[in-house]
Amino acid sequence: MTEVWLRNNARVFTLAMILPSLTGLVGLILASGILGQSTGWRIAGGVVVSLAAICLLALVWQAARPRLSRKDGHMLVYLRWSGPVRVPLELVEGFLLGQGPSRLGAKNQRELETTTVVIRLAERAPEWARVDVDPLLGNWCGHYITIRGTFCEPINVELVNRLNARLHEATHAHRGQAVS
Repeated sequence: MTEVWLRNNARVFTLAMILPSLTGLVGLILASGILGQSTGWRIAGGVVVSLAAICLLALVWQAARPRLSRKDGHMLVYLRWSGPVRVPLELVEGFLLGQGPSRLGAKNQRELETTTVVIRLAERAPEWARVDVDPLLGNWCGHYITIRGTFCEPINVELVNRLNARLHEATHAHRGQAVS
């Protein structure tokens, strides 16, 4: 069973759904023929509704995914738009509170900084030193994973303490299962 450790930012995805919803509404009006338009406009409206529905489904799917979870002795890191990266729990050393750029395209990056969660990985595993991720969601370099707070639940000291406590419990539980 998957245990969610860090959730997505539902507010961001809710805001992102406004434009496809409005576009779908316009397409629905065109497809319904309420305005008495021709068959060509009705077909175009149907296409617009279909594309808007696909966009909305993709956003709902992304909003439902966590940023971090744990399953079967692995920490699942969701910093790609595809699937998660499965990191063995024994390589995760801890969580830190950080701050960094939000990457939202401001001219003055200092104005748009965000709180981050920094995950320290063991240096004994060189294959985990760098993994390609979406830079909008985070960064993975030099055995450190940085998750930007822009696209996850609010990050604070209590959250980082909770993550470290869950890591401690999960690591000890996993070691206990490996010994049995």
